Amino acid sequence: MWLPIAVVVLLVAFFSLATESFATWRNFTSLSGQAGALLIVCLGGSFIILMGSIDLSVGAIVLFVAAASVQILNNTDVGGGIFFVAAAIGAALGLVNGLVYAVGRVPSFVVTLGTLSIFSGLALQILQGRAIQFDLPGFEEIAIGQLVPRLPNIALCALLAWGGIVLVANRTRFGRYMALIGGGETVARTAGIPVRRYKIYAFALAGLLTGIGAILIVARLGAAGPSVGQDLLLSSLAAIVVGGTSLSGGVGGPHRTLIGVLIITIIDNGLNLMGVSQYSQMVVKGAVVIAAVLVSRERSLSALVK
Repeated sequence: MWLPIAVVVLLVAFFSLATESFATWRNFTSLSGQAGALLIVCLGGSFIILMGSIDLSVGAIVLFVAAASVQILNNTDVGGGIFFVAAAIGAALGLVNGLVYAVGRVPSFVVTLGTLSIFSGLALQILQGRAIQFDLPGFEEIAIGQLVPRLPNIALCALLAWGGIVLVANRTRFGRYMALIGGGETVARTAGIPVRRYKIYAFALAGLLTGIGAILIVARLGAAGPSVGQDLLLSSLAAIVVGGTSLSGGVGGPHRTLIGVLIITIIDNGLNLMGVSQYSQMVVKGAVVIAAVLVSRERSLSALVK
């Protein structure tokens, strides 16, 4: 647990020395906004990886929810109720993943790889290849406003969500079952845990949180476009694993994801300020994921991804 925290401190020190614009209040506000969006999306995915599965469709769910939500905003008078609509759409998409995975007994990698293509295709049909702005004055304040000075509302929402999810992970049967399933599915079944049902719950919860994250991202950007959620698959997976949740399952949880999100966001932000190209940043992120998995293997002596 202390290693990721040490990495955060080292990264902050390095980028503060490498560029004068990093250690500023203006950059802190920008960085916290980026981290807030990523954290919300990662929270549900932390449970999925904790139970030894994987979700490759997270970026596609964000894209679909963003596209559908903007169309609903512009064509109905739903107003602030769009948050409930986005959460419901995300939960429904996550439920599809969970049902095919748990009831159909198809590996989560295969299921979510397929739905990644399906959800993305449907979203792009809605958008028709163009960005669509929302028509609701003041809606962007939900994400970029600052109830707490220098802290965007999207970051505040993310911290509140993180606190709630950590309580769920540590204080509820659902959270304990996720770790038990990831630690050994056969043992969990023998202990009487309804494994199939809780797998479905995990994917539905991940979809719900991703849907909320998607509508906040739309509010922050001011529109939904074909590129929304494009880099979230790698970033979310990197943040969860770097934070200390093992891809083999049973170790970690959402309480560690906050540190992983900070690491990935600081790397993105610092490299951008240094003028490093987006393609080089992809190389760095990929290397970070591999390094984190190698460290995780050394700790757990296991590398089985279900």
